[in-house]
Amino acid sequence: MKRYRRKQIHQYKSAPEVAVIAFGAFFLAAVAAVPAGAQVFSDLETALVDYSKSDSEPAKACEALGRFKSKDILQIKAETVSAADGVPAFCRVSGLLDPEIAFEVSLPERWNGRFYMIGNGGHAGEALDDPMRVSQITEALEVGFAVAQTNTGHDARREPGATFVLSNPQKAVDYAYRAVHLTAVTAKNITKDYYGKPIAYSYWNSCSNGGRQGLIEAQRYPEDFDGIVANAPWLDQTGFTIGAMWNQKALGAAPVSAEKMAMLAGKVMEKCDAVDGLADGLIDDPRRCDFDPIRDAPTCDQGTDGPDCLTLPQAMALARVYNGPYSNGRPFFPGFEPGSEAVMNLFGGGTGSGWMNVIVSAQPGAKPADFGLAENTMRYLVHKPPKPDYDCMAFDFDRDIHLLDDWSGLADAKDPDLSKFRARGGRLLMTYGWADSILQPMMGVNYYEQALKENGPGTEDFFRLFMIPGMAHCSGGTGPDRHDPMTAVIDWVEKGKAPESIEARKVENNRVVRTRPLCPYPKVARHAGEGSIDDASNFRCVEP
Repeated sequence: MKRYRRKQIHQYKSAPEVAVIAFGAFFLAAVAAVPAGAQVFSDLETALVDYSKSDSEPAKACEALGRFKSKDILQIKAETVSAADGVPAFCRVSGLLDPEIAFEVSLPERWNGRFYMIGNGGHAGEALDDPMRVSQITEALEVGFAVAQTNTGHDARREPGATFVLSNPQKAVDYAYRAVHLTAVTAKNITKDYYGKPIAYSYWNSCSNGGRQGLIEAQRYPEDFDGIVANAPWLDQTGFTIGAMWNQKALGAAPVSAEKMAMLAGKVMEKCDAVDGLADGLIDDPRRCDFDPIRDAPTCDQGTDGPDCLTLPQAMALARVYNGPYSNGRPFFPGFEPGSEAVMNLFGGGTGSGWMNVIVSAQPGAKPADFGLAENTMRYLVHKPPKPDYDCMAFDFDRDIHLLDDWSGLADAKDPDLSKFRARGGRLLMTYGWADSILQPMMGVNYYEQALKENGPGTEDFFRLFMIPGMAHCSGGTGPDRHDPMTAVIDWVEKGKAPESIEARKVENNRVVRTRPLCPYPKVARHAGEGSIDDASNFRCVEP
C-alpha cells in the first residue's frame, strides 16, 4: 500500500474542488536529460576509478559504420566530426529504427570502454541536435564515453504533444518503452563493432521522464545497463495525470497570487525550518512539517483579499494541493510537500517560480502547462482509439480511475520487482528533491519503500534513494543541488563501493556558498554541533 503523509491536512468534501498545480511540459522536456544539478562527472578527481582513461582506438573507419546492418535499422549514416572547443574528434552514427525511431551514437576517437545513454522529457520527440542534448553528449565525450540518444520514435516539431499516435499507434509503445531499449541494444552493437571489443560497462543517466525510462530499463530490460541513475523519475505518469486533472477542475475558483505564495512559503519556513534541530532555511523531511494553510496561514477578513492573507477558498485550495487527489474517499496520489511553494526555478535562479511556475498558466486564458500534458495523455495515449475532443473536466475521480489502467501497464515504471536487475549485478541510484514543485517527491519515496519490501534484505546493496532537501525538479531550489550521482554509481558498479553519502553544493554567482552531504534514504544529514552549517564536513548521515 502506498504511504502518504502521516497526518492529513483537513479535507472538506463539501467544498468546491479548488486545488491548483500546473507545471510545464516545457520544464519536463527541458530538464529530463539534464543530470541533477547539471554536475555530471564533477567528482571525477575523487573517483575510485579513473573512468576518463581512454586508451581504446577504433578498429575500423568511421564511414564503414554507414554499412552497419540490423533487422531494425531502416536508415543509417556515419560521419567523422573534427575536434573543436575541447571536444575530441568522434564518429557520429545516426539513423532510423523501425518505424520512426531516430537514434544517434557518438563514438570518441579514444574510448574509455564504457557506454552512456541519456533520456527524454515530457512526451519526448526532441530534436537530437537540441543544444541541451548536445551539451550532455559533449560532456560525456570529453571523458571518453560512447554516448547514445533517441527521440523515442517521433518528432515533436511535426507531431506536438502526444498527437504522434494519430499517424501510427505503434509510436505509443515506442514512446512508452520500446525505443529506449531498441536504441540501447543497437547503439551498443555499433559501439562494439567500431572498436572491435566488448563494452566494459553501460550506464544510464537522466531526469524526470528520463528517470522513468531508466527505471523501466531496470524493471523490464535488466541486461541493458550496469548502472542506472534515475533522477526525479516521472515513474507514475498516470497518477500524475489524474493529479493534474484533479487540480485543474478548480483552477479558476480560488487563484493565488505570487505575493500570496511568497507569504505562504515564509509561513511554512517559520513553522518548519527548525523541526530538524537546525534553522538553516531548509526542511530536511517535509513529512515532519505539520503545516495546514487553513490553520497556519493568515486569514483574510470576510469580504477582503490582500497579498498577506488567504481567503478560505484559497486556503482550502492549497490544502488540496498538499493532500493530492482522492478517489472514493481514499488518498490516490501524493500531493506536494511543504517547502516547495517558492523555490527558485529549475536552473537555480530567477523569481516567480516554485508553485508560481505551476499554479497559473504562462499567458492569460491559456491552459496551465501540466494540464496540457495531462490532457494530451488522456486524449491520445489513454483512450484507444484517441479522443482528441475528450473533456478532462468530465473525469470522475471515483468512477473513471481505471480508464488509465492500460496506459499505466505500458508507460508507468511502478513495478517494484527488481530481482532480475539485482541478479545480473546492476546498481540503481535514484534521487529526488524534497522541494520539487513539478513531480511529487513522495512518488519516489513510495516506490523505493515498495521496492524494499518486494526485494527483501540487501536491497540497499543494489538500490539506493537520495532525497535532497530544498532541491527543486532535477536542480535549482533553495538547497545545495549541484551533485554528481554518476561518479557515485560508477564507483558502485566497478569498485563495489556503495555510496554512503554524496556531497552537494549550493552555487551562487559562480561561487560555492554551502555544501551538504546527501544521505541514502532514510538517513538524514545532522549537524555535529560545532562548525559552520555551510560546510558538509560538519554533518553526518544518521538514522532519523
